[in-house]
Amino acid sequence: MVTVKEMSEVRPEKRQVAWQALEFYGFIHFGMNTMTDREWGAGDEPLSLFNPESLDCHQWVKSLKKSGMKGIILTCKHHDGFCLWPSETTKYTVANTPWKEGNGDIVKEFSIACQSEGLKFGIYLSPWDRNAASYGTGPSYDDLYVAQLTELLTNYGDVFEVWFDGANGEAQGKQQRYQWARYFSCVRQLQPNAVMAICGPDVRWIGNEAGETRPNEWSVVPKSLTFAERTIEKSQKTEDGIFGQATSSDMDLGSREVLENTNESLIWYPAEVNTSIRPGWFYHAHEDDQVKSSEELFSIYKKSVGGNATFLLNVPPMKKGLISPVDQKVLTELGKKIDKLSDTTLLCSATIRVNEFIQEEETYRYVENHHDSKNPAEITISWSAEEEVSGLILQEDITQGQQVEGYEILVNQQEKEHCVYKGQLIGAKKILTFPKMMTNKLTIRITKVRGNYTIKGLNVISEG
Repeated sequence: MVTVKEMSEVRPEKRQVAWQALEFYGFIHFGMNTMTDREWGAGDEPLSLFNPESLDCHQWVKSLKKSGMKGIILTCKHHDGFCLWPSETTKYTVANTPWKEGNGDIVKEFSIACQSEGLKFGIYLSPWDRNAASYGTGPSYDDLYVAQLTELLTNYGDVFEVWFDGANGEAQGKQQRYQWARYFSCVRQLQPNAVMAICGPDVRWIGNEAGETRPNEWSVVPKSLTFAERTIEKSQKTEDGIFGQATSSDMDLGSREVLENTNESLIWYPAEVNTSIRPGWFYHAHEDDQVKSSEELFSIYKKSVGGNATFLLNVPPMKKGLISPVDQKVLTELGKKIDKLSDTTLLCSATIRVNEFIQEEETYRYVENHHDSKNPAEITISWSAEEEVSGLILQEDITQGQQVEGYEILVNQQEKEHCVYKGQLIGAKKILTFPKMMTNKLTIRITKVRGNYTIKGLNVISEG
């Protein structure tokens, strides 16, 4: 049985804290599948098909940056085995295509574009390779895969995230059992500041690809969750055209009640929410009228980034090598909506008072038993006249672990105080909303904690 003290003492690594601070970043699916108008290639598509005549990685990066993204992950190799860089491990690369007469390197152009725009650069390298003759032979394929990882992690600058897909199907009638520990060791050695996601030990998958989130997304969870997406029997092996659905019973992965009943050790394993701006992950012209609206994406953003997770949004370039104007428009609209959340006008015009907290500039630190009073810790935000409010943004200092387990928001109206919101976790960021109302006072009351904590971020929002 795990004690509350043990839950309270779990801490993130520095790389996890830096990663979570990015909050929102992109995915670029581009490759041979873009040319063939497919989602999954068979690995035998002619190299002569790949010739994106207008490819412009700077246009990709600038388009995604307008949405508020802080980094982008590139699918350097998908399941078909086609490499977007001139790898020395295979002939199935851009070096043997008509594009730039075989002298191009999309990974290089993309990493340079990210650097020039101040965005972080990440890589996706599918361990399933339907082109490699060595796939399914054991160590010889692992040698090839680690060699590809090494090329990507040493030739293109700093990498913030390595996205490990768990898909594991057959190629040439054979199936490979991935040497995950060897892959992880390679990343740690070459890019120690990078997090490894999904099948990796640093960041876990939310459990679906539709942008759905749990009501409470805990970062402190049982260690066995690190193996959830590596199970070969449960891995994706066919292209079914349907986004995955949450697989765990598991709507609650880390509450006190769940953790008290586990015999496992606990780890810091935060969640990433991933989805695509379109029904597919690669570009298909017939989906131009099915692009998610900025309102839908903003809702996913608030539930993911505002629910102690990060948001990874895929935006696939067109066959000619540019981001679609339809997608660009939505991304720009989304960026404006996200930007509005950082408007501190309401907070700056308010008076803030604290009870049971130690106020340190703009942070509020609570030390258990610091006072004799048994009153709950409270932060009160008040105005001289009524203001229209519809929500709050709260941030916990996660370097001190995940401590808050219960809180409520009280609003004063007509000299009476009533509760408009009850929540459990705060974590890295909580964006909470309630119906618009006029009030001259809001109170944040912390009702349940695991240990000492600091509220390091606070804002009042009014969505118009």
